[in-house]
Amino acid sequence: MSGLRNFVDKIKPTFEKGGKLGFLHSTFDAFETFLFVPNTVTRKGAHVRDCVDLKRVMIMVVLALVPAMLFGIWNVGYQHKLAFGLVDWGFWNIVLYGLVKVLPLYIVSYLVGLGIEFVSAQIQGHEVNEGYLVSGMLIPLIVPVDVPLWMLAIAVAFAVIIGKEVFGGTGMNIWNPALLTRAFLFFSYPSKMSGDTVWTGGVERFVNEGVAFQAGNGLVDGFSGATPLANASMQGLQNSGYSLWDMILGTIPGSVGETSVIAILIGAVILLWTGVASWKIMASSVLGGLAIGYLGYAVGATDLPGYYQLVMGGFLFGTVFMATDPVTSAQTECGKWIYGFLVGALAVTVRLWNPGYPEGMMLAILLMNTFAPLIDHYVIEGSIKRRAKKVKTA
Repeated sequence: MSGLRNFVDKIKPTFEKGGKLGFLHSTFDAFETFLFVPNTVTRKGAHVRDCVDLKRVMIMVVLALVPAMLFGIWNVGYQHKLAFGLVDWGFWNIVLYGLVKVLPLYIVSYLVGLGIEFVSAQIQGHEVNEGYLVSGMLIPLIVPVDVPLWMLAIAVAFAVIIGKEVFGGTGMNIWNPALLTRAFLFFSYPSKMSGDTVWTGGVERFVNEGVAFQAGNGLVDGFSGATPLANASMQGLQNSGYSLWDMILGTIPGSVGETSVIAILIGAVILLWTGVASWKIMASSVLGGLAIGYLGYAVGATDLPGYYQLVMGGFLFGTVFMATDPVTSAQTECGKWIYGFLVGALAVTVRLWNPGYPEGMMLAILLMNTFAPLIDHYVIEGSIKRRAKKVKTA
């Protein structure tokens, strides 16, 4: 490591302002601070003394996403195996197929997103923002595995330019960039991102109950293309052959990283143990989802108990990895409870009472991203008024 440090120090003057490659100063700085903790120190006054900078925080989120990514790669191959009846496929055949399908999504996500980040930093002469380390990891996990790569590239460019750079980059954006990518795909290419369509291994399977799909020269017997969320009733789940354990384990169709509750919970433990994510937002989002889920169950909007809403679709993934985004979520402690509860409640409300869109987590988080500053404003105003009242009565 000392040899690498010496090498970086040796070439650093070339990239400083006034050096031969000074115009690449922002790019060089990004790589240097990625490899090493910045050696800047506090000079005066009270400061937070910590060796963890923004890049290290972002890397912890990336590590927390790894279990969902690895399981998603396996599940893509596994769903392909089921779809085509490939009984002779072993573990490594499944993993290799999934890797071949998922890896291009990551390549496009990082090439386009980081490319725009680096160009923007060079033009504006500031440091390269670290936030896209997480967004680039999230985006392939929340899109269908067979989304056309050119569509993904356009959506990523939109999210980075319109969703981040025009607001000033990382830390200034209003909405979660990964969800903006998904929203752009959903509203711009509805035929490819419909909540009623599932992609698995090159086969586009329309979710029409009782209709099988073509696989090679024949039909695949006993295989349903519907996700549990698309068949969100007890009878529908039974007809599709999905048990509660299947949804917890994640051996079901769906977006790459959103199916396995176990993999997502491993990531949640990492985020909570390292203090990166807010447990208040996670807990309140689950409470909000349960509250509306059981309300819908009580009034007959669904025959599924409320806890089913937590394990179907992208609810848990969104709660753990996107609702807790420290930039776009509420900042006050009381505001976090309100924000998280409304995210969970709105997500399940959309699911139960909007027949045109079976998944509501994306819309719920983006809507609450918009109102998070307002929530914090009223929480702070309320706190000021209470303190003023105490002073008057004292």
